[in-house]
Amino acid sequence: MTVVIQSEQHLRRHRRVWSYVTMAALAVFFLFPLVFMFVSSLKPDAQILTDVTSLRAFLPVGDIGLDNYAGVFDRVPVGRFLFNSVLVTVLIVGLGLIVNSMCGFALSRLEWRGRGLVLALVIATLIVPFETIAVPMVYWVSKLPTLVWEGGLLKYDFGWLNSYHVQIVPFIANAFSIFLFTQYFSTIPKSLDEAARIDGAGWFTIYRKIIVPLAGPAFATVAILTFLPAWNQYLWPLMVVQQEELRPVMVGMQYFFQLNTAWGEVMAYTSLITLPVLVVFLSFQRAFVSSVAASGVKG
Repeated sequence: MTVVIQSEQHLRRHRRVWSYVTMAALAVFFLFPLVFMFVSSLKPDAQILTDVTSLRAFLPVGDIGLDNYAGVFDRVPVGRFLFNSVLVTVLIVGLGLIVNSMCGFALSRLEWRGRGLVLALVIATLIVPFETIAVPMVYWVSKLPTLVWEGGLLKYDFGWLNSYHVQIVPFIANAFSIFLFTQYFSTIPKSLDEAARIDGAGWFTIYRKIIVPLAGPAFATVAILTFLPAWNQYLWPLMVVQQEELRPVMVGMQYFFQLNTAWGEVMAYTSLITLPVLVVFLSFQRAFVSSVAASGVKG
């Protein structure tokens, strides 16, 4: 009996070691593009093209320096682009959590005629690619009313182009986020709602004080899944924003692809705009893993 137990323990230890080795190898493999990007950002263009066919592409050897980063700041207003992307992303994520969670609450907790049809229509919009509706959206946002500050006066005008809200408002409501919230809220016992209603609580109080505290994993999952598309927006800002001071970081990439592409500066710029994403992920990786795991179990 003792021999069998020791054999099973040895087998489990052996499997654990191999799983760690496999995961470490996969981590190194997926880190190669990031390592190449950061290392190449320190090299001149000629050396990048020379080293790309060997392992030297992943090593900070040769003529390295910070000249590419200085060139980036000379060519584009990096600070302004980063500010724009942070502002747009934070507002999309924050307002999206509120709006989409309230929609999910109405679809999962309230009893009203036609909610199944509404949910089906929401899910159906997921099959429509954004590229197919981008041009009609540009037309409609150019006709929407707005208030502008001009000459010290607040004036009424038409057109959302060249503004922050045209980059934010169309992406607050998200079909996938509504569906995820709906599914997660459906797993919370409705007896909690009934008890709260008996105590005199309204639906908004139930949402705010009962459902939201119990749905932390769903909120974390939606926040993370909303953050990346919002940060990586390129096509929409390129179509609706022409003023440089309103552009996000991804649109700034086109500054480097002129007649002669400066690959070192491209790598330096992509390194700068990738760092915030890495910081966010590393800061919230535990919440990310736990939220996805919890959503997979409960959703």
